[in-house]
Amino acid sequence: MAELVKVRREEDEEVHEPAEVNGKPSKRQQAAGFFRAHPQAKWVLALAALVLLVGGVFIWHYYSIRESTDDAQIDGHIHPISGRVSGTVLRVLHDENQTVQAGTLLIELDPKDYQVAVDRARADLANAQASAAAAHVDVPLTTTTSSGQFAAATAAVKAADREVQADQARVQEAQANYTKAAADLKRMETLVQKDEISRQQYDAAVAAAASARATLDAAGAAVASAESRAVQTRAQASAAETVPEQIRMTRARAGAASAEVQRYQSALEQAELNLAYTKIYAPVTGVLSQRNVEPGQVVQSGQPIFSIVDLDDLWVTANFKETQLKGMRPGQKATVKVDAYGHTYDAVVESIGGATGSRFSVLPPENATGNYVKVVQRLPVRIRFAPGQDPSHLLRPGMSVVPTVLTR
Repeated sequence: MAELVKVRREEDEEVHEPAEVNGKPSKRQQAAGFFRAHPQAKWVLALAALVLLVGGVFIWHYYSIRESTDDAQIDGHIHPISGRVSGTVLRVLHDENQTVQAGTLLIELDPKDYQVAVDRARADLANAQASAAAAHVDVPLTTTTSSGQFAAATAAVKAADREVQADQARVQEAQANYTKAAADLKRMETLVQKDEISRQQYDAAVAAAASARATLDAAGAAVASAESRAVQTRAQASAAETVPEQIRMTRARAGAASAEVQRYQSALEQAELNLAYTKIYAPVTGVLSQRNVEPGQVVQSGQPIFSIVDLDDLWVTANFKETQLKGMRPGQKATVKVDAYGHTYDAVVESIGGATGSRFSVLPPENATGNYVKVVQRLPVRIRFAPGQDPSHLLRPGMSVVPTVLTR
């Protein structure tokens, strides 16, 4: 039945299509004749169409999950080396492009001036330590001496007060004796006038009264002298009351001497550090670059001398278009093709920049003028090499690369 329908269809086509065009068979007739002559050609064409379709789908899927850019280069840490102190260069032990290990001696400066500074600082420290030791010895001596003086002054005041009291008691005794002698003399005067006593008795009474008076005067003078001494001892005691202040002052001098020792100790340590800084060492392992020093040159503190490129910590900075970042995330796998060697390295997306490159330019674009032209921006993406792929350290910062990120 199918064959009958096919035959009728071919007959209709032959009816509606002219048999010849300009004396030649039509294209349809030629195609029909080709397929009648080669019946397997239909299957070949169908298979080719299927292969093209599958290949197209595969290519679309391959490139749809990959983002690539040629605006990328290798980056790394470049460590600038400079001197911590000024000085004259004695020796430069290494040259550019040499690989050095961390801690390798690179440059020696003339250490003579700094050695002199160390010796002077040591002498100043020794002098300060001796002064501090003497000041600390003065503290117990001053405490003992001043405390003894204060105790002696206090005791002297008490003794002077007792002496004044004793002299006052003697004055009272002398006053009583004089009063009695004066009274006896007065009675004797009456009796001697009446010749009831002898003249000798009267003279004895006069002498006794005079003696009592002299004793009274002497006792009064002794009281005055004792009071004067008491005033003097009280003045000494008042002066001795400053003993606590003297002790505090002595201790303060000892503390100042200790602080001076610390100051000179710090000065010595700084001088020793400056002496150590006359030898400049490599801070990291890497390749020396940008040598800016020669023997005999006077370098200043902070002046660039060398740069060291750390080849053990390299990454790729790839500037992807903002339209390529839709599916890009840290942690995705990537490959990096290095133009210099034609070799492809495994890598992983480490981070995506916080702003576009134009934001960090010296003159960022100003789009508020009205003459705005939209430009696709690029964001820096850091791609880290997988470890262990460059044991010979062939990669160098600045090399051009083509990274490809697998976004899914």
